[in-house]
Amino acid sequence: MKNNDMRKVTIIGAGNVGATIAYTLAIEGVANEIVMIDIKKEKAEGEVMDIAQGSPFFLGTEIIAGDYPDTVGSDIVIITSGAARKPGQTRLDLAQNNVNVLGSIAPQITAYAPNAIYLMVSNPVDVMTYVFHKITNVPERHIIGSGTILDTARLRSYLADHFDISQQNVHAFVFGEHGDSSFIPWSQANISCVNIEQYRHSFSEQRPISPVDQPAVERHVRSSGAEIISRKGATFYAVALAAVHICKCIFSGDDTAMTVSSMMHGEYGIDDVCLSTVKLVGRDGIKAHIPAELTESENEKLHHSAECLRAVIDQIEY
Repeated sequence: MKNNDMRKVTIIGAGNVGATIAYTLAIEGVANEIVMIDIKKEKAEGEVMDIAQGSPFFLGTEIIAGDYPDTVGSDIVIITSGAARKPGQTRLDLAQNNVNVLGSIAPQITAYAPNAIYLMVSNPVDVMTYVFHKITNVPERHIIGSGTILDTARLRSYLADHFDISQQNVHAFVFGEHGDSSFIPWSQANISCVNIEQYRHSFSEQRPISPVDQPAVERHVRSSGAEIISRKGATFYAVALAAVHICKCIFSGDDTAMTVSSMMHGEYGIDDVCLSTVKLVGRDGIKAHIPAELTESENEKLHHSAECLRAVIDQIEY
């Protein structure tokens, strides 16, 4: 990685997600050089023009629509390309089509940016992250799937509203697949180090708080993306913010715990599949797996999620 004076990000895919990531990186000053690449060159050029013409209102970000040779020296490459999920479609339904797209992109981008950290955002993100591991020589620590970082944000937002407290005080995670087999390890959920049920009871007299309907919360977290797609046709703001947050943590050098997807090597008894548990992410990518003490039931749910992903991986060609 370079020093913080030079922060170059390449975004593959200029659709809603890729364009929103570029816009957010620019206006927040996270990157000072952005390259956008899309098979539809005019689309990338249009997005770049739209963002660049607002440059008097933000500081010091150069953004271009380029091609793979322009990505030399990239610190981070964000892959958003592939078909978007349609109403009624699961993330896993996209697997083979988007794996094919990834197969055409990977050798071109890694030839010019072999030392970058690769952030996979395209769905199904866990499968795409896994395939990227298998078809490239990029070091494992440099391959990050956005995973359940967005699901976790949805969970924390929900719990913060329920308990009427700052989201900064809510600590809870979504594990497993970024999809239908994800789950919440409730044993790890707390507010300022206090189990959420204990926290709720501590206010029973002054400010009664209703119990958390755990199944309803899990349904909310899993279905939010599909509900947004059914209402507006696509999701892109929140996932873009999640991707930019990961970039911030990488560039800052401050190691940060987050639920992102990476290759498992025996953690929780799971091997050779990418899914989300708590990882430590810093300047050089994924630094460590943080072992959460799951209950027996939670461990079974994590294994079920791994099996669901493995079933898809076994059916695709890459």
